[in-house]
Amino acid sequence: MAFKPTRLLLAAAFLGASAFGVAAQDFSPENPECIAPANPGGGWDFTCRQVGKSLQDLKLLDKTMQVVNLAGGGGGVAFAEVVNKRGDSNDLIVAASSATATRLAQGAYPGNTMDQVRWLASIGADYGVIAVAANSPINTLPELLEKIKTDPKSVSVAGGSAVGGWDHLKVLIAANAYGIDDVRSVKYIAFDGGGEAVTQLLADSVQAFTGDISEAKGFVDSGDIKVIAVLAPERLPGEFADFPTAKEQGVDAIGANWRGFYAPGGMSDEAYNAWVSKIAELYASDEWKGIMAANGLAPLDLQGDAFQEFVANSVNQIQGISKEIGIIK
Repeated sequence: MAFKPTRLLLAAAFLGASAFGVAAQDFSPENPECIAPANPGGGWDFTCRQVGKSLQDLKLLDKTMQVVNLAGGGGGVAFAEVVNKRGDSNDLIVAASSATATRLAQGAYPGNTMDQVRWLASIGADYGVIAVAANSPINTLPELLEKIKTDPKSVSVAGGSAVGGWDHLKVLIAANAYGIDDVRSVKYIAFDGGGEAVTQLLADSVQAFTGDISEAKGFVDSGDIKVIAVLAPERLPGEFADFPTAKEQGVDAIGANWRGFYAPGGMSDEAYNAWVSKIAELYASDEWKGIMAANGLAPLDLQGDAFQEFVANSVNQIQGISKEIGIIK
């Protein structure tokens, strides 16, 4: 059954949402820690490191946030670690995104559900990109998709989420919008994080990369890759304005990846409210507005119960889409 790419605007309906105010709490973490459920260089790693640094710069944390990279299972290893071993930690937060919701929606974290953790807040939405190596003969999205359509075995696409995960879904959205009826013919190779996926692209092991703006930016700046499509409704502002959208190339594909955090299910209410408050204050700061602009993040301002509801809606929506394209029954 064909599906409409516009249904994948997982964040779009919420991009203008107002902040959920939370009073500042007395709680301050003794040993603040953020788990990035992937290897260094990807979006989850960016989320932990940039938020940790900014929280300290703004004096919302008085100690350095330790970042722990715990890759595996498209985030499943980290999720299981938090649920099974760190369930009552008040000092721990974990980077999450649409990729997390996708894996939960598809039952890819065996025995785990979104209700086993507490969802803290979002810090923005990251539009998807499709890129190739800077020296690739491919210059447009239709060129890449036509190559996939006529000779699917000749093109491997790398991403930082597991098979059936959010990075995989993004390239399937584009393929479906282009008219590739059996999107399962798209050859997708999963790596533990966007950084590793780009490394394989540069090594000529794969022909294309699917990820997010924040993951791709550094490699674009260094001249290693070229973005052939952004999965946004219109061109992004500022330094991203040169990147063409899929839509302007005749491929009606849109995909916004929200970024945020969850916490252990047994975290105390005092600690939970304090973390929500700190992230809300960070989001409202001029410093974070600058970071969002520099990294191509679109607004997504949700905290506490509003964020919990948003993630639940995302999981339900992705379940429906995954069934339509045959990823789950």
